[in-house]
Amino acid sequence: MKLTMRCAAAVAVAALSLLVAPAQATLSAEELAKLAQNPVGNLVSVPFQNNTNFNVGPLSGTQNILNIQPVIPIEVNKDWNLITRTIMPVIWQPELLPGQGSSFGLGDIQLSAFLSPSTPGAGGLIWGAGAILQMPTNTDDMLGNKNWGLGPTAVVLRLEKGSPWVYGVLVNNVWSLSSDKQGGRYNNFLMQPFLNYNFPGGLYLTSSPIITANWEAASDQRWTVPLGGGIGKIFHLGKLPINTQIGGYYNVVHPDDGASWQLRVQVQFMFPK
Repeated sequence: MKLTMRCAAAVAVAALSLLVAPAQATLSAEELAKLAQNPVGNLVSVPFQNNTNFNVGPLSGTQNILNIQPVIPIEVNKDWNLITRTIMPVIWQPELLPGQGSSFGLGDIQLSAFLSPSTPGAGGLIWGAGAILQMPTNTDDMLGNKNWGLGPTAVVLRLEKGSPWVYGVLVNNVWSLSSDKQGGRYNNFLMQPFLNYNFPGGLYLTSSPIITANWEAASDQRWTVPLGGGIGKIFHLGKLPINTQIGGYYNVVHPDDGASWQLRVQVQFMFPK
């Protein structure tokens, strides 16, 4: 719990320091929305994404995961950027077995680093590739795995000037580097396709289901495949752009003890250059 509070305090301090940075006022709301939809955009941002998962475990409890996801781009040279994306999950885990009790705290932090060209390719093609590191930062045995993990990650999307569409896919796979600590070996795949349609004024429709596979599980318990979507809107707090989003996803395929559906709410503070 102390580690959770320290991490939360550190993120709050970092976010407050970013709030004093000047935001670029020349971008339209629609352009800001498209920028927020680019996972490897040259944009400092701090998204707070809350995922509420319903009917989790044998007791059909409700799980809540708040992902604090700071994105920091680093200019390597005039042609290349290194985009770092960190996911710090703060988890409320419901009781999974009678008498076990619930748990609250920090899960395993994941850090992704994408090397990406600084300018889009022909037709607005954008890509990034790199590595993802999983750190055993969980504050409770129910909230993660004590073995470090590593794997590849990549993203490709199309963001064409003048088009209302932004679409692409992000993928990664994380293997545990050892198996002798709490939680044992893991081998986890993630694929997140995303499709956005942007209207003038910063309003947009979105679908970005997070498809996962646990390769260590039995074949009929391996996949989680959501279907759904939502709506988003760019607002301003003074000159500070804020990307807000709400959506719902039904898991058409999921393990027996997996969630049946999910409510996702996101608030993203943006700091364009």
